[in-house]
Parts: sequence; structure tokens; C-alpha cells
Amino acid sequence: MYPGQQQGPYPPQGQYPPQGAYPPQAPHPQGGYPQGPYQGQPPQAPYQGQQPYYPPQQGYPQQPQQPQQPYQPYPPGPQAPQAPQQGLGDAQMRLDPNLSAGQRELVLKIQQHTKVFAFAFVLGIPLTFGGAHYGITEQPIGFAATAAGLVGLVVGVLALMKSRGLKEQLRRLTPDAWRSPAAHLPSARKAATTAAYLNGVLVLLSLSAAGYLLVKGADWGAYGNSLGFGGLLLAAFIPLGMGLAAATTIPQLLQVIPAGAKVGQSLYSIIMALAAMVLINGVKSFEPVPAIAGGAVTAICLGAMSLLGKATKRMRGETA
Repeated sequence: MYPGQQQGPYPPQGQYPPQGAYPPQAPHPQGGYPQGPYQGQPPQAPYQGQQPYYPPQQGYPQQPQQPQQPYQPYPPGPQAPQAPQQGLGDAQMRLDPNLSAGQRELVLKIQQHTKVFAFAFVLGIPLTFGGAHYGITEQPIGFAATAAGLVGLVVGVLALMKSRGLKEQLRRLTPDAWRSPAAHLPSARKAATTAAYLNGVLVLLSLSAAGYLLVKGADWGAYGNSLGFGGLLLAAFIPLGMGLAAATTIPQLLQVIPAGAKVGQSLYSIIMALAAMVLINGVKSFEPVPAIAGGAVTAICLGAMSLLGKATKRMRGETA
């Protein structure tokens, strides 16, 4: 045992305070003994740096609310480019938004040349034929109108040629202008043959409509005056031009090119509109022949348009 070392953690015997040195404690009213310093002893000072303890309050003071910030909408994402809307002269035509920049430029140029062609022929045909009629039947001054009409027709032909060249460029960029990838299938070739026959029927209907107008013009008195004669030939030129356009699609269909069927659908819709007008006029005037003819042509056009739509899908290799 080392010097100065105690035998244990407790103080040596005799150093404990004598019994009864502490004053007696009174029992707590609720039981047990009171907490805190012993009675008769001064209260102990708090530790240095220790904050005094305050009892909790009944309620917390309300903090002033910050003004709520206005809702910031999420910035919209990039939108798909919309096709430009044309003016009133283009009948509010909206281009396909899936067209590329080059295709859209070609379509706009085609529309411009088509507009020039339409105006030139609408004015050129009546002036040419009506002026010639007036020059022969009335006064030679009518031949001046014939010359102006011929100039308009030349401008229209040039615009038509430019439009056809642009259409050929556009068709090279579209899949329907090429031979169908399903051309080796018997169903596609059969559909192409059916579409060619339907467009042949369209040629016959167009030529028949032109002949009907020319014959009917005698009853209307169109051959007796220059203005009526020019208007009659203009009306007959519309189905005649449609028949020529339909005839040009037949070689395309024989090569299993779906574009010919789509052109046939568009032309059939125009013939159907004219036939519906004949049907309505026949019903109003209680004339059975125009009503029956207009109704039959309307039904033929509806059936042909449906068959051409199915033929287009089959030539593309789709299920009709």
C-alpha cells in the first residue's frame, strides 16, 4: 500500500457528520418530500453562463404573416410550328403542318401560279369567244376583246406549265408520287387497275358534262348573244379540263402510283357537287330527267370516292 493512499473511496471513519446534524424535513402536502434546497440552507446561485428558466406561457405570440407571392405559372414548353394561314384569296387554306420548309415553299408557289391560271382563264375564255361572237354578229370592235382574251389565255397557259413543273418537284418529295412498295402484291396491282377504271369513268363523266352544257346552251339562248356564248364556253371548259386531268392519272395508276387515286378522289368530289346541284334543281322544278340524272351521278361519285380511298390504302400496303 502506497503512502497517502486511502483504502477506499469513502472517507475515513469518524469524518461523517453526526447523525441528526441535518434539520428534519416536513413532508410535502401531496406526498413525498419537497424539491429544492434543504430547509435552512441558503439558495444556491445558478451556474455561471446558465440562463434562468422561465415557465412556459399559455400561448405563442403570432408571427406576422408574410404577404403571399402571386402564383407563377410554369413556363410553357416549345409548341409545334403551325402552318401559315393563307389570305382570303386562298379560301383560308391551311397547309399541312408536317410539310418541310422546302415543301411548304413549293406549295405556296403552286398556289400562286394556280391563282394566276384561274383568273387568266376565267377572264380569257369569255373575252376570246364572246368577243369573236360579237365581232362576227355585231361589230368588228369585238375582235379587240378577242385579242385581250388571247393574251389572258397565253398567261394562263404559262402559269399552268409553271405550276405543273412545281407539282412534279413536289411529287418527287412525297411518297405517294413514287411506285408503291407493295406493287409486287396482287392486291395492290388489282387496286391500281380498279382505280384506273374509275378514273376512266371520271373522264367519261366529265366529257359528258361538257357536252350536256353545250347542248343545253341552245335551250338557254346562250348562242344568241355574245355574253351568254362566252359564259357557256367557260362553264363547259371546267368539266373538260377535269376530264383531261383525270386522263393523265391513268398511266400513273397503271404503274401503281397512289397519287393518281388521290387526284381522282378530288375530281370526283367536284363532279358530285355539280350533280347535286342538278338534282336539287330537278326536284324544285319537278323535272324527272334532271333529278334522276343528278341523283345517279351523285351516287356514282360517292361510290367511286369510297373505292378510290380503299385503293389508295391498298397501293400503300395498308389494310383497307
